[in-house]
Amino acid sequence: MLRLENVSKSYGTVKAVENVSLELSDETLALLGPSGCGKSTLLRLIAGLEEPDAGKLYLNDRDITNVPPQSRGFGMVFQDYALFPHLNVEKNIAFGLAGKSSLEKTKRVGELLELVGLSHYEKRRIHELSGGEQQRVALARALAPEPEILLLDEPLSNLDLTLRDTLKQELRSILSSLGIGAVYVTHDQGEAFALAQRIAVMKQGSIVQVAPQSKLYNHPSHPWVARFLGHPNLYTAKQLSSLGIKSDAALRSDLIRLLPKDEIGLEASVQAYQVLGNIHQLWLLVKPWNLSLRWQGFSREVPETLNVGDTVHLGIPESAWIRFDHQTVTA
Repeated sequence: MLRLENVSKSYGTVKAVENVSLELSDETLALLGPSGCGKSTLLRLIAGLEEPDAGKLYLNDRDITNVPPQSRGFGMVFQDYALFPHLNVEKNIAFGLAGKSSLEKTKRVGELLELVGLSHYEKRRIHELSGGEQQRVALARALAPEPEILLLDEPLSNLDLTLRDTLKQELRSILSSLGIGAVYVTHDQGEAFALAQRIAVMKQGSIVQVAPQSKLYNHPSHPWVARFLGHPNLYTAKQLSSLGIKSDAALRSDLIRLLPKDEIGLEASVQAYQVLGNIHQLWLLVKPWNLSLRWQGFSREVPETLNVGDTVHLGIPESAWIRFDHQTVTA
């Protein structure tokens, strides 16, 4: 169990991490947020690469706040891989196995190469590997000493989209099989939801919400979290007063249906639309409510002949509303 209690870190007048408390067990926790929100600084504090200005860090109830990185028993995978170019794959992975016999090192390297899908790559030079293969080697090296916790700092961000999607699924499988805690830093919502059991959303050095992925998406506790996760339709209580809704709220476009012409629903006029391959984005004005909303769906859900000014009918279930009882959409 890793536990952070009121951890803070500033650089001059900039509060990079402010009063963060967090717990991690044998799960993958994603630190998710935009660039500059403090997620990488928080990871470096956990790793021991930075010292907190305030607060404490505990590992299994042992205070590790001032324990150096090499004594924490954590493995780390960096964004830029940080491999040794003058060493081959085998020697890169075995670098953290000091004190082991040659036989033990060879056995462990073989196990890890099989785990990351690079069996028989022992003698390859680093410059002979693709970006994805280098990232697999970096992961194997981090796992070599059997760390208690694995820390990953945007490990897929330097890869192209297709390779990133492939490695995302492989990494999920690997992390699930290890049975150890992992902290995964990313600005990509898709990566966070694909890899983590819980997600901590960060904004300006603070954690706004921590929750399992399904609860986070279906029930964001703050308008900023809802907007960041892709819920664009945010309204004030004043805008919704005619609907009997007494709090600020968001409307989930993924639960809104465009109805066939023979089904009765809420009338909406098309203000604008955009075609992105087989995805259509529509900007609509819901006539009975006098509310604008953005809808996104597959081309098969949209009439073949659709023009600005056309009327469409919407099915909006009660479950599509997300209410913010104590927060405002201007936050």
